[in-house]
Amino acid sequence: MDRHHRIESRLREALDARHLDLVDESHLHAGHAGAASGGGHYRAIIVSDRFEGLSRVARQRLVYAALAEEMGGEIHALAMRTFTPSEWETLEHPPLQPPRRAKGD
Repeated sequence: MDRHHRIESRLREALDARHLDLVDESHLHAGHAGAASGGGHYRAIIVSDRFEGLSRVARQRLVYAALAEEMGGEIHALAMRTFTPSEWETLEHPPLQPPRRAKGD
């Protein structure tokens, strides 16, 4: 199983993810120190009941705990958006990119 599928499987299993989009953006970071050491750069959207009632930081901690073995090795950087199923349902087309702040925010 390749790195991408291992990470995806670990997230699905650990978080009982209802929806998961995992994008390998390593090619965008060629020449970066993390890329040189072999670690990948990933962006993820994760929908899980386990995020219910948790702050954004607590959700991220769950994700990082699920990927503890991969962080700093197979994964150099992970950008994530986390949603509960009810939050996910309110979005027509959830963005993979985080929202940009307007000037002055």
